[in-house]
Amino acid sequence: MTRCKYSVSVILAVVLVLLPVAGFAEDSFWSESYRQEAMGKYDAAMDSINTWMKKHPKHEFGIMRRGWLNYLQGKYSDSIKDYQHAISINDKSLEARLGMMLPLMAQNKWREAAVYGHQILDVAPWNYYAHVRLLRCEEALEQWSALAEHGNKVFLRYPSDATIIVYLARAHDKLGNVKAAVKAYEDVLERVPGHVEALQYIATKQKK
Repeated sequence: MTRCKYSVSVILAVVLVLLPVAGFAEDSFWSESYRQEAMGKYDAAMDSINTWMKKHPKHEFGIMRRGWLNYLQGKYSDSIKDYQHAISINDKSLEARLGMMLPLMAQNKWREAAVYGHQILDVAPWNYYAHVRLLRCEEALEQWSALAEHGNKVFLRYPSDATIIVYLARAHDKLGNVKAAVKAYEDVLERVPGHVEALQYIATKQKK
């Protein structure tokens, strides 16, 4: 009887020791993936995730991470499929929609990317990344009036952000509002002294 109790105790102790090790083994896939990504070895980072995903094929975050790594490797169609898969698992995910915009934009599918941006803003009206990516879409589509109006609205919410002001300056320039464009680029220089685009634009206009 004593011998039996001792055996059970030993077994339980071994199990308790091994559980964290098993957890650590799974964690190591993530750690290795992040480490490889940091070194720019995106294919190796993907291999680490794929090894883990074989056992967890419907893991939402894993699918989104795969989408991100495919995007970094220029595998845009695969990235889109991953983000679509993530949305099918969790149709409330704003992150998956933000992710989806990246490969679409990389393929110059500006209108499709904008659809996802607007879906995000329907739920989170002042999501910064959705607005910035939509501004890029409007620029690519040469929707200058929309870009100027949109840029102004977002600038009021993020007045210290130089990226937004750059889009606003470009819109003013394309609309022929040189004075407004110069003022916007001056605002950019207040936030990012030495900003090359702003310096070059102002210098060009001062020569005329």
